[in-house]
Amino acid sequence: MQISLKGQVALVTGASSGLGAAAAKGLADSGAAVVVNFHSQAGPAEKLVDEIRAAGGQAIAVGADVSKEKEVEQLFEKTIEAFGRLDILLANSGLQQDAAVDQMTLEQWNTVINVNLTGQFLCARAALRQFATQEIRPDISRALGKIIHMSSVHQVIPWAGHVNYAASKGGVDLLMRSIAQEVGERRIRVNSIAPGAIRTAINTKATSGDAENKLLKLIPYGRVGEPEDVANAVVWLASDASDYIHGATLFIDGGMSLYPGFRDNG
Repeated sequence: MQISLKGQVALVTGASSGLGAAAAKGLADSGAAVVVNFHSQAGPAEKLVDEIRAAGGQAIAVGADVSKEKEVEQLFEKTIEAFGRLDILLANSGLQQDAAVDQMTLEQWNTVINVNLTGQFLCARAALRQFATQEIRPDISRALGKIIHMSSVHQVIPWAGHVNYAASKGGVDLLMRSIAQEVGERRIRVNSIAPGAIRTAINTKATSGDAENKLLKLIPYGRVGEPEDVANAVVWLASDASDYIHGATLFIDGGMSLYPGFRDNG
């Protein structure tokens, strides 16, 4: 099965590094024109755009804080100005600000919720409003539009010391499913991806040396994931190969969400 996203436009938030960058590259490699959104890292975003263009693809970099309504609106306006339409949204932007619950500040709570959850709402809303101005083009996709939310295994696995992050991802799960329930009849597909332990720069300490050996006890499949594992899932969910997938969360975790600690009956 060969996947082609030729003729489609994808917007990836938080695409200057990590999973967002890998997904943006995967979408571009499959033929989509890509908007590489960044918040504070313009340099890496522009470098990724240059790489995509050097490989024959189309891409632009656009800065925006997804927790700010006006900046999200401007992000989508620049997407349409550049490419004329939108077919795929990957709402990927996210962050952590960790603390024990009784030590967590309200600012830490609000910052994570505002980016990880409110940001996904604002981007999904903007995408839906844009889709409403378009018509289905069966020559490029059977769907009017596709929204992919970036969640986490921690939408189901509690995470002590990270209550703001876990709460945000639990919220993403029902945000996605509620949107999917509401808009499916418009031929708009809405799904989520829930990564587990992925080997990105932000996870270097947890995915190397002794820490990796300890982590592998939580991964039945026996390896840490790579950004490309997530990017491949994004490309598939954005394509007609998954046209009957709607309102679903795809866990990319090597089995971490199977609670492997209970393999021997707890």
